[in-house]
Amino acid sequence: MTYQEIPQSVQAFMADITQKCSETHPDWAENFNFAFANTLLTTVKRHDDGTTFLLTGDIPAMWLRDSTAQVRPYLVIAKDDSDLADMICGLVKKQFFYINIDPYANAFNEADNGAGHQDDQTAMNGWIWERKFEIDSLCYPIQLAYLLYKNTGRTDQFDYQFISGVQKILDVFKIEQNHAQSEYRFIRATKRQEDTLPNDGLGNPVGYTGMIWSGFRPSDDACQYGYLVPSNMFAVVVLGYLEEIFTTILQEAELAARASQLKEEVNEGILKHGMTRNAAGKTIFAYEVDGLGHATVMDDSNVPNLISAPYLGYIPSDNDIYQATRATLLSQENPYYYTGKYAQGIGSSHTPDNYAWPIAMAMTGLTATKSTEKATIIDQLIVTDAGTHLMHESFDVNDPTQFTREWFSWANMMYCEAVMDYFDIRINK
Repeated sequence: MTYQEIPQSVQAFMADITQKCSETHPDWAENFNFAFANTLLTTVKRHDDGTTFLLTGDIPAMWLRDSTAQVRPYLVIAKDDSDLADMICGLVKKQFFYINIDPYANAFNEADNGAGHQDDQTAMNGWIWERKFEIDSLCYPIQLAYLLYKNTGRTDQFDYQFISGVQKILDVFKIEQNHAQSEYRFIRATKRQEDTLPNDGLGNPVGYTGMIWSGFRPSDDACQYGYLVPSNMFAVVVLGYLEEIFTTILQEAELAARASQLKEEVNEGILKHGMTRNAAGKTIFAYEVDGLGHATVMDDSNVPNLISAPYLGYIPSDNDIYQATRATLLSQENPYYYTGKYAQGIGSSHTPDNYAWPIAMAMTGLTATKSTEKATIIDQLIVTDAGTHLMHESFDVNDPTQFTREWFSWANMMYCEAVMDYFDIRINK
């Protein structure tokens, strides 16, 4: 079952945003209303068993990461709309159903239909669309389950599937602290090397750091070095959520202790091995490291990225190292930072040069400390939508009519969250 019309609570919220925009930013409201309604009407599929499947957009599969970001802004309404809360709770249950099938997979089919990348050399099955191991794909469902609790008080998402899924997540995180001992391999027959892992599918060599190895970035592109620092930051945050959940709600002391120990080990790894220096000699967070002395000075457009660290809850926005990192990443020192006639923003090796991503621009606004910077970014997102009133995956900063992915729900909802943030409407954390 899909939404045939916009729920009354959502219509009222859209009307409130329209009113807030009316005096100084009327053009923001049109895009907000298009995007906020579009996700419900085009991507949400509620199943008879009470679970919820979300299309990522123009690909017929559900990503664990994207699906969380797609519904996150609705949490501010769900606290007063039990049916909307049911839909989000159903998504959490679907996510953990998938995690219990395979915690190494990042995207799944709506049914056991064998769609997707079944020719990849890894342990595929009919439920799995793609099996690229990404730390964030396991972090996002934990985040959504926790935020649903914090914003609505609901706890029925913490069921046997959740507990079983968390056990699998903790097992995988522990294994991937020592990736050489892992059985995970991934090889795709492709000329695009970012879609496969070298070294017979094991990935480039790494040394032990205490951090968790990740095969792929949130862009679904292969990591150059195995320890993706922003994803490990996210893991620290959600392991803290698990510690709280299994202490105060589920009272599972063993799982709480496992989460706490992992959190400390990963965070220590970030602090000892996850930093480098920029061109000016300032200490900053690296994007990736390998524990063997290599580090990258860059940021990617997809979240978690380094820009998103305060948004994720890892570090305050006024932290000196974060501010030095942010200044570096929003400069030409970041090879994926693009400036042009219509916009400035972070792009990705996933898309062409000079193509900025609305997700990254929205995140830059969400982590900005000045309202003027937030407004400037939202204005740029409006003028670069190619007249569609929706966000794209990426666009040419000098010619926004050139873009990738006509329909990308994650980007739409990141725009909505940026507008909500500007008006001090935020999700409880």
